[in-house]
Amino acid sequence: MFSDLTLAFIGSGNMAEAMIHGLLKRGMMTGDQIIAADPRAERGQELVEQYGVRYVDDNLSAATQADILVLSVKPQVLDAVLPEVRGGARTCSLVLSIVAGAPIRMIADGLANANVVRVMPNTPARIGQGISVWTATAEVPDRQREQARMLLQAFGEEIYVADEDYLDMATALSGTGPAYVFMFMEAMIDAGVHLGFSRHIAEKLVLQTMRGSVEYAAASGDHPAMLRNQVTSPGGTSAEAIYQLEKGGLRTVVARAIWAAYQRSVGLGGGRKVSRLGGRHPEDNDETHEVD
Repeated sequence: MFSDLTLAFIGSGNMAEAMIHGLLKRGMMTGDQIIAADPRAERGQELVEQYGVRYVDDNLSAATQADILVLSVKPQVLDAVLPEVRGGARTCSLVLSIVAGAPIRMIADGLANANVVRVMPNTPARIGQGISVWTATAEVPDRQREQARMLLQAFGEEIYVADEDYLDMATALSGTGPAYVFMFMEAMIDAGVHLGFSRHIAEKLVLQTMRGSVEYAAASGDHPAMLRNQVTSPGGTSAEAIYQLEKGGLRTVVARAIWAAYQRSVGLGGGRKVSRLGGRHPEDNDETHEVD
């Protein structure tokens, strides 16, 4: 399905690299089918040496050569990039945007191309363990939808949603989620060092505990609360630790953090809206909550 196509990335940061790695590892494309556009020559050269892709420092040139165009720039520069690549992007058979917060209609109008898929991936895509939530305009043909699905499956699992509002939610939950996990891991490692472990041993204990817990949860199919109860004996060490986590407001802090990330995603895409999907602030008892 991709053997005669050229795919170009506008912006070649960590997420673009994760996608490039996944495509090449799965054998879906070769390096010479992929163009990486980036203003930093040293970054482009790094990708050329590591993956054998083509590099250009001209976004319009990359878009003009592309059959499939991936927008992977920072949200803050999107307004400048869209008119810059419009002339080349309008003829692409598919535009795939991973720009956080950018509404799909903004992309379609800005590029004069209605064949747009909006995606929220996450960084575990780098090792084929990502999760991508995506949607598409009504104009995207079935063939291009299937191409998008196959591209995303190269990075891990994918979930299609019909309502674009879920993309901002996914940004806050799964897109930003690895940062929450890494921070929790960091806190556990630091606590282990405080107890007296060397940092090397603390890191190994925490990494394998996290990995094993996730795999166990996935294999069991049980609700996390049930799994937690299995290791929480009355008056035991787990019960004492959980009491302190609850006393410190762990659930509330996590809920606030995810809501704040959701607000930020909405703000990047244009500001205020009321969620049409039932979401509200974790401390708001009203039926709806207007996002600032």
